Amino acid sequence: SGIKMLCAWRLGGLELRAAALWPGGDLLPKNHIFSYTLDIFSGLQGLFGVPELSAPEGFRIAQENALRKADLLVERVCSLPPGPQTVLIFDELSDSLCRVADLADFVKIAHPERAFREAAEEACRSIGTMVEKLNTNVELYQSLQKLLADKKLVDSLDPETRRVAELFMFDFEISGIHLDEEKRKRAVDLNVKILDLSNTFLMGTNFPNKIEKHLLPEHIHRNFVVTGSHVIIDGLHAEAPDDLVREAAYKIFLYPNAGQLKCLEELLSNRDLLAKLVGYSTYSHRALQGTIAKNPETVMQFLEKLSDKLSERLFEVMKGMAMKLNPQNTLQFYCFYWPPRHSSKSHTPLYCPFFSLGACMEGLNILFTKLLGITLYAEQPAKGEVWCEDVRKLAVVHESEGLLGYIYCDFFQRADKPHQDCHFTIRGGRLKEDGEYQLPVVVLMLNLPHSSRNSPTLLTPGMMENLFHEMGHAMHSMLGRTRYQHVTGTRCPTDFAEVPSILMEYFANDYRVVTQFARHYQTGQSLPKNMVSRLCESKKVCAAADMQLQVFYATLDQIYHGKHPLRTSTTDILRETQEKFYGLPYVPNTAWQLRFSHLVGYGAKYYSYLMSRAVASMVWKECFQQDPFNRAAGERYRREMLAHGGGREPMLMVQGMLQKCPSVDDFVSALVSDLDPDFETFLMDSE
Repeated sequence: SGIKMLCAWRLGGLELRAAALWPGGDLLPKNHIFSYTLDIFSGLQGLFGVPELSAPEGFRIAQENALRKADLLVERVCSLPPGPQTVLIFDELSDSLCRVADLADFVKIAHPERAFREAAEEACRSIGTMVEKLNTNVELYQSLQKLLADKKLVDSLDPETRRVAELFMFDFEISGIHLDEEKRKRAVDLNVKILDLSNTFLMGTNFPNKIEKHLLPEHIHRNFVVTGSHVIIDGLHAEAPDDLVREAAYKIFLYPNAGQLKCLEELLSNRDLLAKLVGYSTYSHRALQGTIAKNPETVMQFLEKLSDKLSERLFEVMKGMAMKLNPQNTLQFYCFYWPPRHSSKSHTPLYCPFFSLGACMEGLNILFTKLLGITLYAEQPAKGEVWCEDVRKLAVVHESEGLLGYIYCDFFQRADKPHQDCHFTIRGGRLKEDGEYQLPVVVLMLNLPHSSRNSPTLLTPGMMENLFHEMGHAMHSMLGRTRYQHVTGTRCPTDFAEVPSILMEYFANDYRVVTQFARHYQTGQSLPKNMVSRLCESKKVCAAADMQLQVFYATLDQIYHGKHPLRTSTTDILRETQEKFYGLPYVPNTAWQLRFSHLVGYGAKYYSYLMSRAVASMVWKECFQQDPFNRAAGERYRREMLAHGGGREPMLMVQGMLQKCPSVDDFVSALVSDLDPDFETFLMDSE
């Protein structure tokens, strides 16, 4: 939404310990680098070392300081003649607001204390209001426009500065600031309306449905919450072993809610109105500016070609499985296919003892040292620096360049903690006026079990892969060396942002990497090769169906954000798209789109995950498959892809890495070839 213009808000005093313990006695490397004891935020206490944030009231001081600084910077940029300095001041303005907003964005959902969460939420609101004000500040807009209108000046800018100036301008224009006053007011109103509708829709996606008790067979009541005369259905229960439980949950949870339906229709039509008002033919055309795909036509070509290739191989597999499960009931098979992203429950007890958290962290350390010359050192946080005592702080140190940044690891389950694994930018990297580099700071949030008296924290294979995935985002943030924080690390187009994290999944599934660290926590035995291979192959069994499902979601998202007015209802579009792109019949009186929460944060961009996977697959095959520890390939990866954040056009980064410009067909082939069974595994299993 437009109010995110200047803040790139994205859907985290130091005495050193000789050795840092992860709960359960696992060691991270001994920290002998005493020169890195300087505090990153120049204060000794308070969250993330920010002195003011030792108490919730500190958020008010931090936000007031940021707003004061913002006013001074606006005054300064408006009084200067246009030049490279204009972009620097814009970025400093963005940085001063983001440093409070990004930190508050994290604290408002993750801090265990309510007072901190509420103070952070208030800070987000006040910075948001300031950003809205800046979005409609004509004088501020003109200072940037004068620069971009002067061809001679633009030609004299280096490519990164020019790109950042254009990105700021692009964000400005979604607020309609370049339009006449009446249209500008309409754009502002639409932005506010879209924000409200987005929040309402998002809340509705999780809202439970209820049904009268007597309408459900009594023996399945115990699978749900029962209150009085009603049964409450709060999800799809896709993991339930009983067909009937899954069928009931599917039909009831997805039963259409009239209010939610109206909210979605209004959200889509308001997005379309805003896009048209600011000069785009559809919302999708606006959303895809600056991405790898560039436009909706390329996205649809990618999805259709991928769907054709997948359905060839999927039809036989699905038919066979559906018959085996229950030939009478395709619905129960359909419900069976809504599992969480990583579901390898059958393997869990066998594999977990080999994946203690300490072993996995050691594995990451070995990989980063060999590939990039980087080591993760554990540091003792100062009192008040972290929000929970089990949060670990890692210094990311390069063998010759020194300290690159900090990662705070909030890895363990606790009450009221959100259940998603994610990466938060707390402070972006940028080159400061005094020539020093502002070091990036991020948080990785996971939901791992605590260690017990008898064992350290043990990860399932899915958790291990997620840890590697999130660490891919963190390294993108740590290794970005952009001049501007507006394009730091993961602040890049959505279809490129997942490339570094998905690439890490390829490392996590490679035996040569896994064998470096996977040791049984009791016996020290290495994980046998055939167990790693079998795990990888078992994932491929469901991977084609899962990919087809992603194609269906992504296509639905494109149609909803394409030409308006929509030619029919959102539910009719769902039915048609599902039958064409997923091959299983639509279940009458259901409306899955009303639970599709990604329509808010990833409107017109849901395809991004598939596109990023295709790029990651190509990078893996071209550069790392032969030798996952190849230092020259690691350095090239850093130089061509990670270092630029969002400061270079994504396709140029991909080209620099692959030494060729990939086509849509190349992307499709990369994804499909990942599904091929590995002949070597079958040979090993038959021995």
